[in-house]
Amino acid sequence: MSRITIDRADDPVLAIAALRRGAPVIALLGNPNVGKSSLFNRVTGLGVATAHYPGTTVSMNLGETLADGRRAIILDLPGTYSLSDNAAESAITRRALVDIRPDAVVVVVDATNLARNLYLALQTVDLGLPVVIALNLMDEAERAGLDIDAVALGHRLGTAVVPVVASLGDGVDALIGEALSAADERRAPTNVRYETPFEELLLPVVAAAGAVPERPGGLGARALALLLFEGAPDLLGVSAGLAPVAGAAARARAASEAEFGEPPHVTLARERHGTAGSIAEAVTRPRDGGPRRGPRDLWAFTTSPLTGIPLVAVVMALVFGFLFVVGDALASGFAHLWSAFASPAIGSVIQAIAGTGTVAAILTWGFDAGVEASLSIGLPYILTFYVLLAVLEDSGYLNSLAFLTDRVMHRLGLHGRALLPLVAAAGCSVPAILSVRDLPSRRERLIASTLIALVPCSARTAVILGAVGHYIGWRPALGVFAVVFVIGIATGVGMNRLSPGHTGGLVMEMFGFRRPRLRGILKKAWVQFREFLFVATPIVIAGSLVVGTLYETGWLWRLAEPLSPIIVGWLGLPAIAGLTLVLGTLRKELALQLLIAMAVVALGSGAQDLTSFMTPTNLFVYALVNTLAVPCVSTITVLVRQHGWWRASAIVGFTVTVALLAGGLFARVLPLLGWA
Repeated sequence: MSRITIDRADDPVLAIAALRRGAPVIALLGNPNVGKSSLFNRVTGLGVATAHYPGTTVSMNLGETLADGRRAIILDLPGTYSLSDNAAESAITRRALVDIRPDAVVVVVDATNLARNLYLALQTVDLGLPVVIALNLMDEAERAGLDIDAVALGHRLGTAVVPVVASLGDGVDALIGEALSAADERRAPTNVRYETPFEELLLPVVAAAGAVPERPGGLGARALALLLFEGAPDLLGVSAGLAPVAGAAARARAASEAEFGEPPHVTLARERHGTAGSIAEAVTRPRDGGPRRGPRDLWAFTTSPLTGIPLVAVVMALVFGFLFVVGDALASGFAHLWSAFASPAIGSVIQAIAGTGTVAAILTWGFDAGVEASLSIGLPYILTFYVLLAVLEDSGYLNSLAFLTDRVMHRLGLHGRALLPLVAAAGCSVPAILSVRDLPSRRERLIASTLIALVPCSARTAVILGAVGHYIGWRPALGVFAVVFVIGIATGVGMNRLSPGHTGGLVMEMFGFRRPRLRGILKKAWVQFREFLFVATPIVIAGSLVVGTLYETGWLWRLAEPLSPIIVGWLGLPAIAGLTLVLGTLRKELALQLLIAMAVVALGSGAQDLTSFMTPTNLFVYALVNTLAVPCVSTITVLVRQHGWWRASAIVGFTVTVALLAGGLFARVLPLLGWA
């Protein structure tokens, strides 16, 4: 397995054509949540590149694999329920299938929900591409008491069907081998036939398409006829050469509407759904012994308000407690190991290169304190959080959480599906804001992005736990989260009332709970953490070098003077804390590390204990302002991409205003409550 390199600005059609070099392209296609990503990760490892389709923000993943010594390019298409609806994922997927023309298509289907999944499989078969069916989640089907005849299913679809459990790797080698064989033989599936009245209407269109010498995308006559009958001229780039086929399709569409009393695309969808249902029924039978009680039975428990709401509180408490206890223990252990082994070694190298002067001191800021700042926050807190998030996601709990909270989310101008980006924001704001593009309206995307900017990401959570939880206790740390939560709710309610528009209803498929796999959890957590590690660490090092240069040359303290009226006068914080809040915009967790590093330099080694120069009120206000004010530079960049400079600036300005108001308020209220 190896890594593909492709620039995000590249046209993936041209890029994949350049990458082929005799290697077959295998596309992965499937409904959301059928294990397609698990299969892609299993086949390609972590050597993945992401590309946007021309003119869109919808991405596709690219990877490579070696099977029996052969190189193959794996193309992971967006999850979609159909190739013919108006969703962005559907449009991009069908365009990619025709434009890129993969050598084989692996359609991943959920063995526990076969009738629903076979609709997309039938659409792919109708395109005439070499198709292999990956009958995934066979372990879940067994647990549900289902026995599926893969041979009979393959016979009815005219394709090879390979049972797999992608999360465990069972059957994956056989699946890729079958896909390579289909690609080598250009093995088009046997045409699936629909009911006789429909086939009679389609017959003249197929005949007209068969007379066209050069069909777009190399499509077969039946595939072209079905697409035109369904109405997809945007996909096909219909030209004058296709006029006879287009005319035949128009007549067939008119005859269909007259006979069935519904739009032609609805008629074709009904035919496919009916065929999918009959095939699924024919190849599925109850397993001896019946279903086992298991994860699917948790749906009623997790989605009922009576039991689901207390469960949410328990889950959130467990996540917070795990981060607090385990993260704090890991942070303390890492700090001890760093000071005992890494710091002396780095100091020796720096001294050997630069001596003991100003340059050496600046390098120590960057390559000792800077690297430690990144790792001491990333490993104990951020990586730990990503592991927990992967467990919740892979188990299916986040899906039931979206269903449970749909009514509450409507109060914020959103629906339950928007909860997923908000939960993801607790890991990192950047992918969370990118995911709001799936929300249906600009209003909902703007509200969701604003709320995401206020959600404590893992970096800000690390600051709360490190500054408040570690030095004051877990109750004040919970207090910071509670204040941020109340501000977020108030913001959502206010934007919902002030912004004109309507929030759509929630339409989502109910997926059964699944047992998370340790390998998959660790892979997913590492992929997310790797971006932080390799993107954030250079920024932290560079920022530390800049700060070190400013400090060692005496310029840093001059910057504190313009901030003094706000930082010292309004927030009541030490002047040095204000500098770190501003510089923390590079990376939020950098603020706390810079505060400790700068305090040690300015006040001596005893300042490693923040309580030596900051009161509990100072620590609470510091963590609160750092959490609420100005998202990191990466998040600001994504906000500009999603909403433009004006709206992004408004979101950033709003967070700064709220942070300063809240910080100043608590700086005055907490002492009245007996805080020092």
